[in-house]
Amino acid sequence: MEFTRDWGLPLLVQPADETIVNASTQLGDRKGNYLKYQFTTYNRGKQFTGIRNSLFQYQDIKGWKLNNQLNYSNINSTTNGGYFLRPTFDVSRKFPALKNYSIAFNYALEHNELRDKNADTVTATSFSFYTFKTTIKSNDAKPNKWSIAYFTRTDKYPFGKDLARSDRSQNVNLTAEILQNEHHQFRFTGTYRNLKILNSAITTQRPDNSLLGRAEYQVNEFKGLITGNVLYELGAGQEQKRDFAYLEVPAGQGEFTWIDYNQDGIQQLNEFEVALFQDQAKYIRIFTPSNDFVKASYNTFNYSISLNPRAAINKSTTNAMGRFVSRINLQSSLQISKKEIADGLVQFNPFRAPLNDTSLITLNSSFINTFSFNRFSSKWGIDLNNAVTSNKSLLTYGYESRMINNWSLKGRVNITRNFLFDITGQQGVNELITTNSNFGSRNYDIDIHAVEPRLSYTRGANMRVIVGYRMSDKQNQGEGGEKALSSAFNGELKYNILQSTSIQTKFTYNNISFSGKDPSGLNTNSPAAYIMLDGLLPGKNYLWNVELSKRLNNNLEINIQYEGRKPGEARTVHVGRASIRALL
Repeated sequence: MEFTRDWGLPLLVQPADETIVNASTQLGDRKGNYLKYQFTTYNRGKQFTGIRNSLFQYQDIKGWKLNNQLNYSNINSTTNGGYFLRPTFDVSRKFPALKNYSIAFNYALEHNELRDKNADTVTATSFSFYTFKTTIKSNDAKPNKWSIAYFTRTDKYPFGKDLARSDRSQNVNLTAEILQNEHHQFRFTGTYRNLKILNSAITTQRPDNSLLGRAEYQVNEFKGLITGNVLYELGAGQEQKRDFAYLEVPAGQGEFTWIDYNQDGIQQLNEFEVALFQDQAKYIRIFTPSNDFVKASYNTFNYSISLNPRAAINKSTTNAMGRFVSRINLQSSLQISKKEIADGLVQFNPFRAPLNDTSLITLNSSFINTFSFNRFSSKWGIDLNNAVTSNKSLLTYGYESRMINNWSLKGRVNITRNFLFDITGQQGVNELITTNSNFGSRNYDIDIHAVEPRLSYTRGANMRVIVGYRMSDKQNQGEGGEKALSSAFNGELKYNILQSTSIQTKFTYNNISFSGKDPSGLNTNSPAAYIMLDGLLPGKNYLWNVELSKRLNNNLEINIQYEGRKPGEARTVHVGRASIRALL
């Protein structure tokens, strides 16, 4: 991209025979000072000719370091002609008497002016901007350091037949790093910008004050008892409303499936769901921008923390209480990324707007907490997990919000060296809300209860057998009141033949009863039903698959897969795949 910009070319150019000739000469001394001149010609067939003259200079004058460049290119093609001027001047000095603090001044200009030979006007790709920057910073060699910079930028864009000033910004940037303590480390960067519009006929931007910031903190205390990190970002900008469409792709290469809910044979936006089976994944979602914008503030807040007493407690010397505490392990993580309609300079609080707040534009959040007891024991253990995920999007037809809140409790015990028994209980909520009344049929609020015991048998590294049973009860608290009771028996076998071949098979029998408030009007062809039935149908469902993997000559791997599915009274679906990959 830098190369094409230097020569006034578009990002995508047609193939052509290219000729580049470089010649340079340089004068220098033992102190590292130098002056260099470079001459370059660039030809693309008979359609384009460019000549560039470049000067590079570095000099140290009593501690003042001058690092300057000047590039001037003449450009001539069959349709356009012009020049590209790019000088940069940089002066800096470090002051040993002031703890090696340093100061720097920088000026940069980019003026890319191409004129249409027929119309004698600048082309749409022409541009120009210049910046002036001054920086003060502490010693870079220290673990704790900071810097503050002020810079201005003025932009020019095509207007009439020439380039004209469009906008000017004034910016202040502050960075800091506190890394001296290896157990607590902190990084920060922040920028304030004041934007003035000089010619409203050139740009659609408006005068603006904006603040951007990012802070990171890492902790590792008490020999690893507490480890974690925190990330916080904020800013403001223009959010573009988006529409989307679905594009059909080869089966298995997409993410979504189309379900003709109203049986009219016409694809509508509310008839696409995330595919639960790979052969149904025939569509991808393509976002298309609109011309509508709203000023938005954004926040990102992430943290991850782990409490592991085992790392700080010596089990051989501690008492019974210490050994009990050492079996506990706590993990917690939160990820929030949100944009909301701007109210003032910026919104600092990432928790301010709940999911149903009308000022919220987009939200993606994940909150996961895990309590484990005896996690590292090979004999038995218990894990309690809670995961809450939420997302909200502003689309051209309104807001769409999703929320999943899932609790699970898992216990495991090794009966013998070969047999492992585990059981998992689950309780959760799956909710979808669409504000547009035309898409109200997509809404659901599903309560989920499930239990799944499993027995595993392992023989060395060659064979593993798993048998299990899963019973789940799902009920839609929304308008339809649907209820699905599922009883699923499943078995899985994995067998390794030597080190080059493995066979894996899985079979599931799932008997599902499905009912609703109005049995005569029960609809199995709805978004709620698709989620509650896991993409299957009421009645007896059978799923099976076989996978064979074989490695050839240690650098090639062949994979053959066969999947079958018999949902309810529907026809049987057979899917086969084969692939080969090189292991480099």
